[in-house]
Amino acid sequence: MMPTEPQITSGPRISFPDKDGMTPEQKRVFDGIVNGRRGELVGPLRAALHNPELAERWSKLGEILRYYTQLPPRISELAVLLTARVWNSELEWTIHRTAAEAAGLERDIIEAIRECQLPPLQFEEDREIYRFTLEMLSLGLVSDEAYAAVLARWGETGTVELTALVGYYSMVALTLNTHRIPLPATIAPDLLRGAPQPEGLTAMPQLVDA
Repeated sequence: MMPTEPQITSGPRISFPDKDGMTPEQKRVFDGIVNGRRGELVGPLRAALHNPELAERWSKLGEILRYYTQLPPRISELAVLLTARVWNSELEWTIHRTAAEAAGLERDIIEAIRECQLPPLQFEEDREIYRFTLEMLSLGLVSDEAYAAVLARWGETGTVELTALVGYYSMVALTLNTHRIPLPATIAPDLLRGAPQPEGLTAMPQLVDA
């Protein structure tokens, strides 16, 4: 038999626990998230709350990787935007575009990534993060050269943090995409801007040293 094409529907594929209908454990975790650094429950945590312990640990891991590493926010957000672009994750991209701009990442870099073009990376540390992140996403590993560059600048701790950051936001993107978790009604899409989500991964151009 010939394989059939996968059927991909629009709209969410999963229910989201309603505040009034939450179990006591879900309510405890929900309150902890909205009263913490995040301030709201959005994105993948809406689905993860079906397993409150998973949602709680997920939230704590995300807070560590987003707010409490030695990588500057500008650097972290560059890696997150690349991850969102490769996985075609609208919600991840749109929310983190705002965070990237607030962290000082230049708009021409952001727009180039959105358009799948080679961004104008003027700083060597940006080029190192770009190369490391894309190799990890496209190859499932990182070359000795790319690894050594990040290691030399950020040390072993920073290298571990960057790897975990890309892995974490890949998990976020996969959760958002698989369950079709929508953007909040108050936020307009920016990555695909209403166009259908493409099938598979999006390839970004690799850096070529002169």
